[in-house]
This record gives sequence, structure tokens and C-alpha cells, in this order.
Amino acid sequence: MDAPATAFSFAPIQTLQHDRARQIRTVIQPAAPHPVGAPEPPSTAAADYCLAHHVLEGAEAAARVRDTATFDWYATHPDADVATLSAPTAVGPRIVVAPDLDSLPRSAISETPYYVLGPDSTSAPADLRELAAAAYATGARSGFAELLAAHAVVLVLLRHKQLGDTLDSWTITRLPGTVFCDHVGEPVVLGRDLIHEAGHNWLNDALAATATKLSDEARFLSPWKKTMRPAFGFLHACWAFPLTMLYTARVLPQTSGAVHRFLAAYLDQQRDLLATTTDDHTRALDLIPDTGLRQRLHAVHHEALSL
Repeated sequence: MDAPATAFSFAPIQTLQHDRARQIRTVIQPAAPHPVGAPEPPSTAAADYCLAHHVLEGAEAAARVRDTATFDWYATHPDADVATLSAPTAVGPRIVVAPDLDSLPRSAISETPYYVLGPDSTSAPADLRELAAAAYATGARSGFAELLAAHAVVLVLLRHKQLGDTLDSWTITRLPGTVFCDHVGEPVVLGRDLIHEAGHNWLNDALAATATKLSDEARFLSPWKKTMRPAFGFLHACWAFPLTMLYTARVLPQTSGAVHRFLAAYLDQQRDLLATTTDDHTRALDLIPDTGLRQRLHAVHHEALSL
């Protein structure tokens, strides 16, 4: 398998996204017709899947506090008003927002702050939309178009930081296809973090689509966390970090100056960390029953080890 060029096309994920989006729409609009016909293109199904989860989360929160107006907005905007919020990118229309961080909710659904699209959502300022579009373009040119198209539909930009600062980024399972990222104003760096978090979204969907249940009993030493982790967290790290390594190796020749030094140091660091996972990764893959998923995880890890 040519990783990652063929790694991201995985039929069970496309089926999952199509079916889940349709199920959520049926819940939100039970009286509306939901025609059954030819499958949507993967990019459309992925966007519908992502936005449907925002609508479901927002509608549920509104219902809990009896906010009828907001609940009704979701019922009449089952696509989270995508036409108003989306901006063109190399991988299709994306929603890029930059909310006030102090207003981001925290609740039992996530260990980290999160953001749900709703009636008060507005697009990020033009300069941040341009930054995001350039980051998506860089990722697409580097072989990650399919990953970004299907698993980074909504981008929530967090803090602007300086190159060399610790950059926080995350995803949450309740909002698949959504990525939360700090940024330094450099598209090539944001592209790296988009790919990392989109990779987490991909693997969450792949595990769900193949009904893979990973026991917490087996533990593996994570060089990134410097602790023993369950198979779920270990395999996530051994997938997402290699993806960023492959991306970084491809874009590095196109960079210069401080950005080049930053990315080169990152790649060197990741090489050393990944090298320590070889034996444990083989053991962890034995816990994945689906052959196609297991092959994809192995291929990306193996290619990154060869850098």
C-alpha cells in the first residue's frame, strides 16, 4: 500500500458517515422527507456527517435548557447554515470560525473546551480564512486532500502564538470532522496540525465503522506521553504523528528560515520517538480484527519509520 496516498479511502467510513448523517437528520426533522437514492459523493457525505453532529449537539443542549428559539433554529437549519458560513478551499467548502475562547463551553462531553455551530456563529475574519485556505492547499498538495476533505470540515481557530511556542490542538468524539487548533500565522505549520487532528478523526471513524472494541487491559509505552497507555491512545498516536512526519518531510524542501528550522527539528524529534514504538506497534495491531484497517495503520507507521 502506498501510504498515505491510498490509506484514507476506506469504504466502511463512507458508509458510517452516510448512515449516521441520515439518522441524525431523521431525529432533527422527523416529518421531513428523507429520500433514499444513489449514495452521495464521499465529500458531501462527510460534510453532512460533520454538520449533523453539530446540529444534534446544539439541539440537545437547547432542549435541556428549554431554549425553544435555538432548538427551532437547528430544526430549520439541519446543515448548520453551511451556505452562509462556508469558504472555498482546495478540498471543498470549509467552515472556519474563531470564537471568543472565554465563551467556549466545558461539559461532561469533553475534557477540553469545544465549540458548536449555532445561530450566533460567524465566519472567522478574512485573514484567518485565507490562512486556513492556504493550509488546506498545502496539505492537499502534499497528498492529504482526501483526509482533509472528509475529516476536517469545521476548523475552530484558537489562539495566535509565536513560532516555537507550544501549540494546542484537539478533536472530540462528539463532533467528528471538527478540528480545534492554535496557530502561528504560517500555513505550512497549520497544515501539519490540521493533518494530525484530521488523522484522529479518521481513526475514530474507522474504529466505529469496523465495530472495533479495544480493551484497556493491554498497555503500551507511549514516547509522546512518557507513560503506559491503552491500545486506543497508543494506536492513535502511532497513526497521527506518522501522518505529520510524512507531511513535514514533503513540505520541508519548500520552506526556509525559521519555519524550515522549526519543522526540521520537529521531524528529527518525531523520528526518534517513533523508532521506540516498533515492537509495541506490531503487538497493538494484533488487537485490530479488521484487515483493511490494520493494513492502513501498519503502512503509515512503516513509511514514517523509513524517513
